[in-house]
Amino acid sequence: MGASTSADGDEPITFYRLQACPYCERVTRLLEAYDLDYSSRFVEPLHSRRDVVKRVAGVRTVPVIVDETTGVTMAESANIVDYLEATYGADADTADASAVADVGGDE
Repeated sequence: MGASTSADGDEPITFYRLQACPYCERVTRLLEAYDLDYSSRFVEPLHSRRDVVKRVAGVRTVPVIVDETTGVTMAESANIVDYLEATYGADADTADASAVADVGGDE
């Protein structure tokens, strides 16, 4: 997979963000670190005009991600970082492998 910042919407993760937003940059760094395909949607800087984010996530704050792979829509950078780490991080792979090993292993 390769990180993408396109706006064509073919990527499984849509990332709603602002230019130069430190919370958005935190999410961007993690998406790129995990080499996840995503499309960026830059939203209105004026909070009261972020109607697209309101429709998608029920809030007007950014960052927001919509992950089509898992059906998750989420706001708040800390929550998004926790979600990405749990779902796509190295620990997620280790947890999956441990779960498989525990199912068929001897006690």
